[in-house]
Amino acid sequence: MRMEDMILVSIDDHMIEPPDMYRNHVPAKWLDEAPRVERNEQGLDQWVFQGEKTTTHFGLSATVGWPQTEWGYNAGTYSELRPGCFDVHQRVRDMDANGVLASMCFPTMAGWNARTFTESRDKDVALVMLQAYNDWAIDEWCGTYPGRFIPLAIVPMWDVELAVKEVHRVARKGCRSISFLETPHVQGFPSFLSGHWDPMLQALCDENMVLSLHIGAGFDVIKKPAEAPIDHLMVLACQISAITAQDLLFGPTLRRFPDLKVALSEGGIGWIPFYFDRVDRHVENQAWLHDGDDFGGKLPSEVFRDHILACYITDPSGLRLRDRIGVDIIAWECDYPHTDTTWPRSPEFAWDELQQAGCADDEIHKITWRNATRFFGWDPFKHTPREQATVGALRSLATDVDTTRMTRQEWRERNEAAGIGVF
Repeated sequence: MRMEDMILVSIDDHMIEPPDMYRNHVPAKWLDEAPRVERNEQGLDQWVFQGEKTTTHFGLSATVGWPQTEWGYNAGTYSELRPGCFDVHQRVRDMDANGVLASMCFPTMAGWNARTFTESRDKDVALVMLQAYNDWAIDEWCGTYPGRFIPLAIVPMWDVELAVKEVHRVARKGCRSISFLETPHVQGFPSFLSGHWDPMLQALCDENMVLSLHIGAGFDVIKKPAEAPIDHLMVLACQISAITAQDLLFGPTLRRFPDLKVALSEGGIGWIPFYFDRVDRHVENQAWLHDGDDFGGKLPSEVFRDHILACYITDPSGLRLRDRIGVDIIAWECDYPHTDTTWPRSPEFAWDELQQAGCADDEIHKITWRNATRFFGWDPFKHTPREQATVGALRSLATDVDTTRMTRQEWRERNEAAGIGVF
Protein backbone atom coordinates (compact mmCIF):
# COMPACT_ATOMS: atom_id res chain seq x y z
CA MET A 1 0.00 0.00 0.00
CA ARG A 2 1.02 3.59 -0.65
CA MET A 3 -0.06 6.61 1.36
CA GLU A 4 -2.27 7.65 -1.57
CA ASP A 5 -4.18 4.36 -1.26
CA MET A 6 -5.34 5.01 2.30
CA ILE A 7 -9.00 5.77 3.05
CA LEU A 8 -9.45 8.26 5.88
CA VAL A 9 -12.62 8.59 7.95
CA SER A 10 -12.36 11.07 10.83
CA ILE A 11 -14.78 10.59 13.72
CA ASP A 12 -13.78 13.77 15.52
CA ASP A 13 -14.05 17.07 13.73
CA HIS A 14 -15.98 20.24 14.53
CA MET A 15 -18.06 22.84 12.73
CA ILE A 16 -18.38 26.52 13.54
CA GLU A 17 -22.11 26.83 12.99
CA PRO A 18 -23.06 29.57 10.49
CA PRO A 19 -25.23 32.40 11.82
CA ASP A 20 -28.04 31.61 9.37
CA MET A 21 -28.30 27.97 10.47
CA TYR A 22 -31.77 28.39 12.02
CA ARG A 23 -33.36 30.09 9.03
CA ASN A 24 -34.76 26.90 7.50
CA HIS A 25 -35.32 24.83 10.64
CA VAL A 26 -37.38 26.86 13.13
CA PRO A 27 -41.17 27.29 12.81
CA ALA A 28 -42.09 30.87 11.92
CA LYS A 29 -43.69 31.57 15.31
CA TRP A 30 -40.40 30.81 17.08
CA LEU A 31 -38.00 32.42 14.61
CA ASP A 32 -37.61 35.67 16.56
CA GLU A 33 -36.47 33.64 19.58
CA ALA A 34 -33.87 31.59 17.73
CA PRO A 35 -30.19 32.02 18.63
CA ARG A 36 -28.58 34.71 16.51
CA VAL A 37 -25.18 36.24 15.89
CA GLU A 38 -24.56 39.89 16.69
CA ARG A 39 -21.40 41.96 16.35
CA ASN A 40 -20.73 43.63 19.69
CA GLU A 41 -19.15 46.98 20.53
CA GLN A 42 -15.70 45.42 20.42
CA GLY A 43 -16.28 44.29 16.84
CA LEU A 44 -16.56 40.62 17.82
CA ASP A 45 -19.22 38.18 16.66
CA GLN A 46 -21.24 36.61 19.48
CA TRP A 47 -24.19 34.26 19.77
CA VAL A 48 -27.22 35.62 21.65
CA PHE A 49 -29.96 33.35 23.04
CA GLN A 50 -32.57 34.27 25.65
CA GLY A 51 -30.54 37.30 26.69
CA GLU A 52 -27.32 35.34 27.22
CA LYS A 53 -24.35 36.33 25.08
CA THR A 54 -21.61 33.88 24.22
CA THR A 55 -18.51 34.86 22.29
CA THR A 56 -16.84 31.89 20.60
CA HIS A 57 -13.12 31.57 21.28
CA PHE A 58 -12.14 31.23 17.65
CA GLY A 59 -8.50 31.38 18.74
CA LEU A 60 -8.76 27.78 19.97
CA SER A 61 -11.68 26.33 18.05
CA ALA A 62 -11.14 27.62 14.50
CA THR A 63 -7.42 28.12 13.96
CA VAL A 64 -7.02 25.91 10.92
CA GLY A 65 -6.13 28.78 8.61
CA TRP A 66 -4.00 30.87 10.99
CA PRO A 67 -0.32 30.87 11.97
CA GLN A 68 0.34 29.54 15.49
CA THR A 69 1.25 33.03 16.68
CA GLU A 70 -2.46 33.95 16.49
CA TRP A 71 -3.82 31.02 18.49
CA GLY A 72 -5.16 31.62 21.99
CA TYR A 73 -8.21 32.44 24.09
CA ASN A 74 -9.28 35.18 21.75
CA ALA A 75 -12.63 35.82 20.10
CA GLY A 76 -13.12 37.15 16.60
CA THR A 77 -15.41 37.38 13.61
CA TYR A 78 -16.60 34.86 11.06
CA SER A 79 -14.86 36.81 8.31
CA GLU A 80 -11.51 36.05 10.00
CA LEU A 81 -11.99 32.29 9.63
CA ARG A 82 -11.07 29.89 6.91
CA PRO A 83 -14.50 29.40 5.23
CA GLY A 84 -14.32 25.62 5.65
CA CYS A 85 -14.97 26.18 9.35
CA PHE A 86 -18.59 27.23 8.73
CA ASP A 87 -19.40 26.68 5.05
CA VAL A 88 -20.17 23.03 4.30
CA HIS A 89 -19.24 23.37 0.62
CA GLN A 90 -15.83 24.76 1.51
CA ARG A 91 -15.47 22.14 4.25
CA VAL A 92 -15.81 19.34 1.70
CA ARG A 93 -13.22 21.07 -0.47
CA ASP A 94 -10.86 21.18 2.51
CA MET A 95 -11.58 17.50 3.18
CA ASP A 96 -10.68 16.71 -0.43
CA ALA A 97 -7.43 18.66 -0.11
CA ASN A 98 -6.66 16.63 3.00
CA GLY A 99 -7.60 13.31 1.44
CA VAL A 100 -10.37 12.72 4.01
CA LEU A 101 -13.44 10.84 2.79
CA ALA A 102 -15.78 11.37 5.72
CA SER A 103 -16.11 13.33 8.93
CA MET A 104 -18.22 13.37 12.09
CA CYS A 105 -18.57 16.92 13.39
CA PHE A 106 -19.12 17.94 17.02
CA PRO A 107 -20.96 21.16 17.93
CA THR A 108 -19.39 24.47 18.89
CA MET A 109 -22.09 27.06 19.69
CA ALA A 110 -24.37 24.44 21.23
CA GLY A 111 -21.66 22.85 23.36
CA TRP A 112 -20.81 19.15 23.27
CA ASN A 113 -23.59 18.50 25.80
CA ALA A 114 -26.11 21.05 24.46
CA ARG A 115 -24.96 23.46 27.16
CA THR A 116 -26.38 26.51 25.37
CA PHE A 117 -29.87 25.08 25.66
CA THR A 118 -29.47 23.23 28.95
CA GLU A 119 -28.56 26.44 30.77
CA SER A 120 -31.27 28.61 29.18
CA ARG A 121 -34.18 29.79 31.29
CA ASP A 122 -37.10 28.79 29.03
CA LYS A 123 -36.81 25.05 28.44
CA ASP A 124 -39.79 24.91 26.08
CA VAL A 125 -38.08 27.30 23.71
CA ALA A 126 -34.75 25.59 24.35
CA LEU A 127 -36.17 22.25 23.22
CA VAL A 128 -37.46 23.80 19.98
CA MET A 129 -34.01 25.25 19.28
CA LEU A 130 -32.17 22.07 20.22
CA GLN A 131 -34.31 20.08 17.81
CA ALA A 132 -33.81 22.74 15.14
CA TYR A 133 -30.07 22.47 15.77
CA ASN A 134 -30.19 18.72 15.18
CA ASP A 135 -32.33 19.16 12.07
CA TRP A 136 -29.76 21.60 10.68
CA ALA A 137 -26.82 19.35 11.56
CA ILE A 138 -28.40 16.21 10.10
CA ASP A 139 -30.48 17.51 7.20
CA GLU A 140 -28.41 20.48 6.04
CA TRP A 141 -24.78 20.10 7.13
CA CYS A 142 -24.63 16.32 6.66
CA GLY A 143 -27.51 16.05 4.19
CA THR A 144 -25.91 18.36 1.64
CA TYR A 145 -23.13 15.80 1.20
CA PRO A 146 -24.52 12.52 2.60
CA GLY A 147 -21.48 10.50 1.55
CA ARG A 148 -19.09 12.78 3.41
CA PHE A 149 -20.51 13.15 6.93
CA ILE A 150 -21.59 10.82 9.73
CA PRO A 151 -24.59 12.51 11.43
CA LEU A 152 -24.21 13.40 15.12
CA ALA A 153 -26.84 14.99 17.40
CA ILE A 154 -27.25 16.46 20.89
CA VAL A 155 -29.94 15.73 23.49
CA PRO A 156 -31.77 17.79 26.17
CA MET A 157 -29.72 17.01 29.27
CA TRP A 158 -32.30 18.61 31.57
CA ASP A 159 -34.87 15.84 31.03
CA VAL A 160 -33.91 12.22 30.40
CA GLU A 161 -37.31 11.31 28.97
CA LEU A 162 -37.01 14.15 26.46
CA ALA A 163 -33.52 12.84 25.68
CA VAL A 164 -35.01 9.40 24.96
CA LYS A 165 -37.55 10.92 22.58
CA GLU A 166 -34.86 12.93 20.81
CA VAL A 167 -32.67 9.84 20.35
CA HIS A 168 -35.56 8.06 18.63
CA ARG A 169 -36.45 11.17 16.59
CA VAL A 170 -32.95 11.74 15.21
CA ALA A 171 -32.47 8.01 14.61
CA ARG A 172 -35.37 8.15 12.17
CA LYS A 173 -33.46 10.89 10.35
CA GLY A 174 -30.38 8.69 9.96
CA CYS A 175 -28.35 9.97 12.91
CA ARG A 176 -25.61 7.57 14.04
CA SER A 177 -24.47 9.05 17.38
CA ILE A 178 -25.11 11.59 20.11
CA SER A 179 -22.56 13.85 21.76
CA PHE A 180 -22.66 13.64 25.55
CA LEU A 181 -20.65 14.60 28.65
CA GLU A 182 -17.77 12.25 29.42
CA THR A 183 -18.21 12.77 33.17
CA PRO A 184 -21.72 14.18 33.68
CA HIS A 185 -21.39 14.36 37.46
CA VAL A 186 -18.63 16.95 37.14
CA GLN A 187 -21.13 19.37 35.57
CA GLY A 188 -23.74 18.74 38.25
CA PHE A 189 -25.68 16.01 36.44
CA PRO A 190 -26.22 12.44 37.70
CA SER A 191 -23.34 10.09 36.93
CA PHE A 192 -23.46 7.08 34.65
CA LEU A 193 -23.24 4.92 37.77
CA SER A 194 -26.46 6.40 39.17
CA GLY A 195 -28.74 4.76 36.62
CA HIS A 196 -30.34 8.11 35.80
CA TRP A 197 -29.32 7.91 32.13
CA ASP A 198 -30.34 4.28 31.65
CA PRO A 199 -33.51 5.06 29.63
CA MET A 200 -31.44 7.10 27.18
CA LEU A 201 -28.77 4.40 26.99
CA GLN A 202 -31.46 1.83 26.25
CA ALA A 203 -32.76 4.05 23.46
CA LEU A 204 -29.26 4.23 21.97
CA CYS A 205 -29.03 0.44 22.07
CA ASP A 206 -32.48 0.10 20.49
CA GLU A 207 -31.43 2.40 17.65
CA ASN A 208 -27.89 0.95 17.30
CA MET A 209 -26.43 4.40 17.90
CA VAL A 210 -23.13 5.34 19.54
CA LEU A 211 -22.59 7.35 22.72
CA SER A 212 -19.76 9.74 21.79
CA LEU A 213 -17.94 11.15 24.82
CA HIS A 214 -15.63 13.98 23.77
CA ILE A 215 -12.77 15.14 25.97
CA GLY A 216 -12.79 18.58 27.56
CA ALA A 217 -15.99 18.99 29.53
CA GLY A 218 -14.80 16.75 32.37
CA PHE A 219 -11.61 18.58 33.27
CA ASP A 220 -12.96 19.65 36.66
CA VAL A 221 -12.79 16.02 37.77
CA ILE A 222 -9.15 16.92 38.48
CA LYS A 223 -8.52 19.36 41.32
CA LYS A 224 -5.83 21.44 39.69
CA PRO A 225 -3.87 24.28 41.33
CA ALA A 226 -5.43 27.69 40.93
CA GLU A 227 -2.19 28.77 39.25
CA ALA A 228 -2.29 25.97 36.67
CA PRO A 229 -1.68 27.18 33.10
CA ILE A 230 -3.86 26.29 30.10
CA ASP A 231 -1.34 23.55 29.32
CA HIS A 232 -2.90 21.45 32.10
CA LEU A 233 -6.22 21.38 30.28
CA MET A 234 -4.76 20.55 26.90
CA VAL A 235 -2.29 17.89 28.11
CA LEU A 236 -4.36 16.15 30.78
CA ALA A 237 -7.73 16.17 29.01
CA CYS A 238 -7.01 12.82 27.37
CA GLN A 239 -6.27 11.24 30.76
CA ILE A 240 -9.83 11.93 31.84
CA SER A 241 -10.91 9.32 29.31
CA ALA A 242 -9.50 6.72 31.72
CA ILE A 243 -11.80 8.06 34.44
CA THR A 244 -14.72 7.86 32.03
CA ALA A 245 -13.81 4.28 31.17
CA GLN A 246 -13.59 3.45 34.86
CA ASP A 247 -17.08 4.85 35.52
CA LEU A 248 -18.52 2.77 32.70
CA LEU A 249 -16.54 -0.40 33.31
CA PHE A 250 -16.70 -0.73 37.09
CA GLY A 251 -20.18 0.73 37.41
CA PRO A 252 -23.31 -1.11 36.30
CA THR A 253 -23.62 0.55 32.88
CA LEU A 254 -21.96 -1.99 30.62
CA ARG A 255 -23.50 -4.91 32.49
CA ARG A 256 -26.99 -3.46 32.11
CA PHE A 257 -26.49 -2.65 28.44
CA PRO A 258 -24.51 -5.39 26.69
CA ASP A 259 -25.18 -3.75 23.31
CA LEU A 260 -24.07 -0.24 24.29
CA LYS A 261 -21.36 1.29 22.06
CA VAL A 262 -19.19 4.13 23.39
CA ALA A 263 -16.62 6.22 21.53
CA LEU A 264 -13.99 8.01 23.63
CA SER A 265 -13.67 10.89 21.21
CA GLU A 266 -10.19 12.46 21.08
CA GLY A 267 -9.27 10.41 24.15
CA GLY A 268 -6.06 9.03 22.68
CA ILE A 269 -4.89 5.43 22.93
CA GLY A 270 -1.47 5.43 24.61
CA TRP A 271 -2.94 5.17 28.13
CA ILE A 272 -4.97 2.06 27.37
CA PRO A 273 -2.31 -0.69 27.72
CA PHE A 274 -1.38 0.52 31.21
CA TYR A 275 -5.06 0.80 32.14
CA PHE A 276 -5.71 -2.75 30.93
CA ASP A 277 -2.79 -4.09 32.95
CA ARG A 278 -4.00 -2.25 36.02
CA VAL A 279 -7.70 -3.21 35.90
CA ASP A 280 -7.08 -6.84 34.95
CA ARG A 281 -4.61 -7.37 37.78
CA HIS A 282 -6.85 -5.45 40.16
CA VAL A 283 -9.80 -7.77 39.53
CA GLU A 284 -7.68 -10.87 39.85
CA ASN A 285 -5.72 -9.63 42.86
CA GLN A 286 -8.61 -8.02 44.74
CA ALA A 287 -11.11 -10.83 44.30
CA TRP A 288 -12.54 -10.10 47.76
CA LEU A 289 -14.09 -6.94 46.28
CA HIS A 290 -16.06 -8.86 43.65
CA ASP A 291 -18.57 -11.66 43.55
CA GLY A 292 -16.97 -13.28 40.53
CA ASP A 293 -19.68 -12.25 38.06
CA ASP A 294 -18.97 -8.53 37.78
CA PHE A 295 -17.52 -8.91 34.28
CA GLY A 296 -19.45 -11.94 33.09
CA GLY A 297 -16.50 -14.28 33.32
CA LYS A 298 -14.31 -11.92 31.29
CA LEU A 299 -11.43 -9.66 32.17
CA PRO A 300 -12.23 -5.93 32.36
CA SER A 301 -10.00 -5.35 29.32
CA GLU A 302 -12.13 -7.77 27.31
CA VAL A 303 -15.33 -5.99 28.32
CA PHE A 304 -13.73 -2.67 27.34
CA ARG A 305 -13.00 -4.08 23.88
CA ASP A 306 -16.60 -5.30 23.55
CA HIS A 307 -18.03 -1.82 24.02
CA ILE A 308 -15.54 0.99 23.47
CA LEU A 309 -13.90 2.58 20.44
CA ALA A 310 -10.63 4.34 21.24
CA CYS A 311 -9.92 7.40 19.10
CA TYR A 312 -6.67 9.27 18.41
CA ILE A 313 -5.25 12.11 16.30
CA THR A 314 -1.56 11.30 16.62
CA ASP A 315 -0.33 8.63 19.03
CA PRO A 316 2.90 6.92 17.91
CA SER A 317 3.44 5.07 21.20
CA GLY A 318 -0.13 3.80 21.27
CA LEU A 319 0.13 2.48 17.72
CA ARG A 320 3.22 0.49 18.66
CA LEU A 321 1.14 -1.19 21.37
CA ARG A 322 -1.89 -1.79 19.15
CA ASP A 323 -1.77 -5.55 19.86
CA ARG A 324 -2.23 -4.81 23.58
CA ILE A 325 -5.06 -2.40 22.89
CA GLY A 326 -6.77 -4.41 20.17
CA VAL A 327 -6.41 -3.22 16.60
CA ASP A 328 -10.17 -3.64 16.07
CA ILE A 329 -11.05 -0.84 18.51
CA ILE A 330 -8.68 1.91 17.32
CA ALA A 331 -9.95 4.73 15.09
CA TRP A 332 -8.24 7.77 13.60
CA GLU A 333 -9.35 11.44 13.86
CA CYS A 334 -8.47 14.74 12.18
CA ASP A 335 -9.89 17.39 14.61
CA TYR A 336 -10.45 20.06 11.94
CA PRO A 337 -10.48 23.06 12.60
CA HIS A 338 -8.98 22.94 16.13
CA THR A 339 -5.41 23.59 17.17
CA ASP A 340 -4.65 19.86 17.34
CA THR A 341 -5.66 19.17 13.74
CA THR A 342 -3.15 17.71 11.31
CA TRP A 343 -4.90 19.36 8.31
CA PRO A 344 -3.84 19.73 5.50
CA ARG A 345 -1.19 17.03 5.96
CA SER A 346 -3.24 14.43 7.80
CA PRO A 347 -2.31 11.62 5.38
CA GLU A 348 1.38 12.35 5.89
CA PHE A 349 1.05 12.41 9.69
CA ALA A 350 -1.04 9.26 9.82
CA TRP A 351 1.07 7.35 7.29
CA ASP A 352 4.36 8.16 9.04
CA GLU A 353 3.07 6.97 12.41
CA LEU A 354 1.48 3.83 10.97
CA GLN A 355 4.67 2.97 9.10
CA GLN A 356 6.91 3.61 12.11
CA ALA A 357 4.68 1.29 14.14
CA GLY A 358 5.05 -1.42 11.47
CA CYS A 359 1.33 -1.65 10.70
CA ALA A 360 0.33 -4.06 7.96
CA ASP A 361 -2.04 -2.96 5.20
CA ASP A 362 -5.06 -4.64 6.80
CA GLU A 363 -4.28 -2.96 10.13
CA ILE A 364 -4.03 0.43 8.42
CA HIS A 365 -7.44 0.00 6.82
CA LYS A 366 -8.96 -0.98 10.16
CA ILE A 367 -7.52 2.04 11.95
CA THR A 368 -8.20 4.65 9.27
CA TRP A 369 -11.75 3.67 8.27
CA ARG A 370 -13.01 0.12 8.79
CA ASN A 371 -13.30 0.19 12.58
CA ALA A 372 -15.08 3.54 12.60
CA THR A 373 -17.57 2.78 9.86
CA ARG A 374 -18.38 -0.63 11.37
CA PHE A 375 -18.81 0.83 14.86
CA PHE A 376 -21.05 3.67 13.70
CA GLY A 377 -22.97 1.52 11.24
CA TRP A 378 -22.19 3.85 8.34
CA ASP A 379 -21.44 2.67 4.80
CA PRO A 380 -18.50 4.66 3.41
CA PHE A 381 -19.09 3.52 -0.16
CA LYS A 382 -22.85 4.02 -0.42
CA HIS A 383 -22.33 7.34 -2.20
CA THR A 384 -18.63 7.18 -3.13
CA PRO A 385 -17.12 4.21 -5.01
CA ARG A 386 -14.12 2.84 -3.18
CA GLU A 387 -11.68 3.75 -5.92
CA GLN A 388 -12.82 7.38 -5.58
CA ALA A 389 -12.54 7.38 -1.79
CA THR A 390 -8.77 7.19 -1.43
CA VAL A 391 -6.41 9.94 -0.36
CA GLY A 392 -5.00 10.19 -3.88
CA ALA A 393 -8.38 10.29 -5.61
CA LEU A 394 -9.78 12.95 -3.31
CA ARG A 395 -6.70 15.14 -3.46
CA SER A 396 -6.82 15.03 -7.25
CA LEU A 397 -10.16 16.87 -7.01
CA ALA A 398 -8.69 19.70 -4.96
CA THR A 399 -5.43 20.72 -6.59
CA ASP A 400 -6.72 24.29 -6.72
CA VAL A 401 -7.48 24.52 -2.98
CA ASP A 402 -5.14 27.04 -1.34
CA THR A 403 -3.97 25.67 2.04
CA THR A 404 -1.74 28.65 2.85
CA ARG A 405 -2.02 29.99 6.40
CA MET A 406 -2.86 33.67 6.67
CA THR A 407 -3.23 36.11 9.54
CA ARG A 408 -6.68 36.91 10.85
CA GLN A 409 -6.52 40.35 9.29
CA GLU A 410 -5.56 38.88 5.93
CA TRP A 411 -8.48 36.46 6.08
CA ARG A 412 -10.82 39.27 7.06
CA GLU A 413 -9.80 41.46 4.17
CA ARG A 414 -9.97 38.59 1.70
CA ASN A 415 -13.30 37.21 2.92
CA GLU A 416 -15.10 40.52 3.34
CA ALA A 417 -14.04 41.57 -0.16
CA ALA A 418 -15.74 38.39 -1.40
CA GLY A 419 -18.75 38.78 0.92
CA ILE A 420 -17.77 35.66 2.91
CA GLY A 421 -18.40 35.48 6.64
CA VAL A 422 -20.47 38.65 6.62
CA PHE A 423 -23.99 37.89 7.85
